[in-house]
Amino acid sequence: MIDAKPEAAPAPPLWPALVAMTALQALVSLALFAPGTVAPRAGISIEELSLFSTAAFAISLVSSFWGGTLVQKIGSLRVAALCAVVVCVGMSMATLGQGRALLGAGLVLGLAAGPETPASAALLGRLVPPEQRAMVFSIRQTGSQIGAVVGSLLLPPLAVGLAPSSAYAAVIICAVIGFISFERLRPAYAVKLPPMPYLGLRQRLQLVSSDRRMAALAVASIPFSGMQVILNTCYISFGTSELALSHVEAGWLLASAQGAGLIGRLGWGAVATRLRSARAVLVMAGAGMAVCALLLGLWGPLLSGSILVLLTFVFGLTASGWNGVFIAEIANLAKPGRVAEATGAVLTTSFLGLVAAPLLVAVLTPRIGLGGSFVILGLTAAAGAAVLLMERSHARN
Repeated sequence: MIDAKPEAAPAPPLWPALVAMTALQALVSLALFAPGTVAPRAGISIEELSLFSTAAFAISLVSSFWGGTLVQKIGSLRVAALCAVVVCVGMSMATLGQGRALLGAGLVLGLAAGPETPASAALLGRLVPPEQRAMVFSIRQTGSQIGAVVGSLLLPPLAVGLAPSSAYAAVIICAVIGFISFERLRPAYAVKLPPMPYLGLRQRLQLVSSDRRMAALAVASIPFSGMQVILNTCYISFGTSELALSHVEAGWLLASAQGAGLIGRLGWGAVATRLRSARAVLVMAGAGMAVCALLLGLWGPLLSGSILVLLTFVFGLTASGWNGVFIAEIANLAKPGRVAEATGAVLTTSFLGLVAAPLLVAVLTPRIGLGGSFVILGLTAAAGAAVLLMERSHARN
């Protein structure tokens, strides 16, 4: 079963599917970033946060790679419903405390974080013509920012006013609502079709390595993803430990970055559509996040409040705003009928950054602080932008 209708049948409407897939990403994002937003109140250390993120994205690396096959078998909206169930289980484990419980929650949430993007790419890729994909995929990718903004604004006050477990319970309620909604919408987009040919590990990797442009996207996404996850996971701790902000103040500052990321996902999509070059937009985003990370890491404690807000806003605009254009470019480069597989294969490399960056921060922070970790990650983001720039120049020649 896949998300398509026979050519003779009327095409199902785009907007319900787009809203559902955006809500799915918002839900998974809210769950993944919940521990980071309540960390100061819950007594969660940077090392524990890093292990949680590493566990989640290590599992995501595997589950995203096979997400395309799962989508082909049961459909995008059934995958979405299963992801909602996984979020309920993961957040329930997080309510048990930190340490092993938090690590277990990360392992479970990785099962939701991996398949959700291939599921969305497969469904929307069939409903949207190529010339509109950059904008539509950018709208869909705002789900991550919606979840992060909601989490940054609402979860810290819940944790401070009640308890960290109340913040996790709020996410569980959202997941139950999501499950019901996905299941009700599913029949309109699901149809039985002949089984797809089996694609093994080698064939899936060839979807990326056989195309120089897609390979460059995959490589650049590693540091970009790493920069994004550290911004989302560790910025509140960075604000309270090195910028002398209160827990709630740091949450508001992170919310401004996530709001900027939401604007960026829409804005970058519009820019890419106008320029007809997603790659140029990705280069600009990579350079921007690198500059912001370097400035915050080196001089963050010395900046005035207004400059800090502005820099954080631009940081979110770039580090959290690039994903929609990225996914749209994968869909454009993929062969017909292979969008889900190609997206899952490319995201396998992206998740390497999500796994490696928290580990790197856990090692570096005791030695050079979170600010120093931001500097190192900023340099890697600059390298990612350089890879895309060089491949773009090679393509022109």
